[in-house]
Order: sequence, then structure tokens, then C-alpha cells
Amino acid sequence: MVRTALTASDLAAADARLADTDALLARAYPGDDGSRQPVHTVYVPADRYAPELPTVWGRAALAAVDAAGGIDALAVDVGLAPALAAAIAPRVREKLQREPIEDLRIDFEDGYGDRGDDVEDADAVRAAKRVAAAEGARFAPPFIGIRCKSLEAPTRARGIRTLDLFVTTLMEQGGLPDGLALTLPKVSTVAQVEAMADVMAALERAHGLPEGRLRFEVQVETPQLVLGPDGTSPVARLAHAAPGRISGLHYGTYDYSASLQIAGPYQSLEHPAADLAKGVMQLAVAGTGIRLSDGSTNILPIGERAAEAWRLHARLVRRSLERGFNQGWDLHAHQLPTRYLATYAFYRDGYAEASGRLRDHRAGISGAVLDEPATVRALAGFVLRAVRCGAITAAEVVSDTGLDEPALVRLAHPRAAKEGP
Repeated sequence: MVRTALTASDLAAADARLADTDALLARAYPGDDGSRQPVHTVYVPADRYAPELPTVWGRAALAAVDAAGGIDALAVDVGLAPALAAAIAPRVREKLQREPIEDLRIDFEDGYGDRGDDVEDADAVRAAKRVAAAEGARFAPPFIGIRCKSLEAPTRARGIRTLDLFVTTLMEQGGLPDGLALTLPKVSTVAQVEAMADVMAALERAHGLPEGRLRFEVQVETPQLVLGPDGTSPVARLAHAAPGRISGLHYGTYDYSASLQIAGPYQSLEHPAADLAKGVMQLAVAGTGIRLSDGSTNILPIGERAAEAWRLHARLVRRSLERGFNQGWDLHAHQLPTRYLATYAFYRDGYAEASGRLRDHRAGISGAVLDEPATVRALAGFVLRAVRCGAITAAEVVSDTGLDEPALVRLAHPRAAKEGP
């Protein structure tokens, strides 16, 4: 018999004291749900969207790199070792042919402007019909949706009306895409997010949708959301103010930089002010299941300085990935090649070590690195993202680790896998 000093009542007292903590952790920190996250979001003005746009962008991207000497040459020029460049160039070409855009946002905000209510009404309805047509023809990217105008007073009614028209028309055309993505820009207070959540709930009731079907991304592009007037960080309250409604936080490079009076030539997603904001964002959503996206660069690879812009874009994509931002924004078709070159290189650079450690873990072998359960989750998540974007094939992973995609999901997101859909 093993003797202990504490009684059952002592344990019950601890359970009672921590009941609220247990409930908070279960409710507010469910972890990632294990679903696919796109590597980027492409923004196009609403009046320029057509179902064939991803194909058009993919062809334009390939034409640009072919005119510059080919994907292999571009890969080397942006800093990849020749052997790695040769390995991933065919994969990037295939990606640009098969799935050039993973996530597309039809923009009714800065990229669209104020065109009057009649024009925006018509464009909102037309965009929804074109999305429905793209879905029906299998032209739509895996994720697609709109960015409406902000809920600041001057644009609030217009933003909500456009959102209503878009969702309502989609429902009239047969229903919502599985990968529907909605974006709320220029958020400065928690109340704006709560109001957006109320709008989502009202639309769900109006269309008989299940509660929580409509979620949205929050653009972090105002300093007021990072540091509030009371000295706290409002962005840390968002997940708890609108539980289950927020799918992601997207950093807005240029609005945020301008708000801090950073001069134009120095506005960048790698500015120290940007890193501070994004560090707060990471802390705010850790464990909540809300995903992160870095912002964009407006230095486009066109004209005489295309090679310089490609090198910059590839470096920034890699930088974001190394800092835990697995998604970013692209604004031009010519940015697609370096998006995928840098992304594929990042995953292939780390794949040998990650797959080896996962293989050892599966076999119960203790290697030179002692992997904690949290590290195993991170390794599996890394490989899972590599497979889903096309950097690594599922067959390679099975051969190298003995793990198929469902097994990777169970390792990377054990709670989500246990609870199921």
C-alpha cells in the first residue's frame, strides 16, 4: 500500500478552485483544427475578378519567369542552391499550372474605392455569381471570398450591405463555398469585431445557416488594436470577445506603417515596428486556433527592376515562414513564382531533419535530439503544411516516415483529431 497525506476532499477543493480555468482553456484555447491553411492570399479589385482569373495569373507568372530565363534560373537568382533549385523548379511550374492561387480575396476596400452605391451593389452581386460559377466549373481556388469596407462610421453601412449582398447572392446561387473567406479591414476596437460577429449571426439566421458557419479574418493595421488607450492590447481580447468567429489575423503592412508615420521608403513588413505588432499578434492568438498571415510588399517584379523585386519578395516570404507566419499576401501575378519557390525551399530545407525525427519518434528511437510531445506536434505540422502546399508529396512522407496525411493530422493536432469534425 502507498500512503498519501492528501485526501479526496483536497483534490475536490483543487478541482473546484480550477473549474473556471478548466472551462476557459477548453473554450478559448482549443488549438488549431487541423484544416488546411493557404500559403498566401491574393487580392484583386472586385471589378477585375472573373472565374478564369487564377488560370490567367498562373499563365502570366509562367510567361514572366520564362522570359527571364526560366524557373530554374530564377530559383538560383533568388538565392537557392543549384541542386535545390533543380529539385523544386518542376514542382513550382506544376503548381502554377494546377493551382496558381490558393486563396483569393475579391476586394471592395482599398483596392476598389468608393464607386457609388449602385455600382458597388452590382459588383457585389456579380462577384457572388462569378464565384458560384467558378465553384461549379471547378475554377475556384480552395479559399475564396471578399474583403468588405471597414466598420468605421463613414463606410459601415456600405461594408455591411456589400457583405449582405455577396452572401445572400451566394445562397441564391446554390450555397456557400466550403472555403469561403471574409475579411474585415481597419479594425481598431474590440467593439467593431463584436459588431461584425453580430452581423455574421444575423446572416446565419436569415439564411438558415448553422451557428458559426460564417467566420471572418481581422486585419491588424491600426496601432489602436495593438495597444489600446488603457495600456492593454485589444487584439488579445478578440478571440474571447467573438469566440469561434475569427479565423485569422492578417497584418496590414502599409496602413499600419503609415499610422506610425514611418516614411514611405521604409514601410515594410520587416520594419521593427511591424515585427513588434506581429509579435503581439502571435502571443494574442497562441492556442486559440486563429491563424496568422503576414502582409504584402508593394515592390512588384515588373519592368527593369523585376529581378531585384523577385529577390526581395523571396527573401520576405522566407523571413515570414521562419518567424511562424505561414501565410502572406500577394498583389501581382509575377509574385507567384517567388511565393512558391521560397515556400517550397523552406519546407524542403527542413524536411530531411523533420521526417527523420518523426520516423525515430514513430519507431520509439531516441536520437541526438530529445523531442518533447510539443516538438513532435510542431514537426508533424511542418510536414503536413509542406504536403498540403505541394512542396513534398504524400508518397515521400509515407516512404520516409511511415505516416500518411491522417496520421500527420493526429500527431500535429491531437485534440482536433480526437474531437473530430
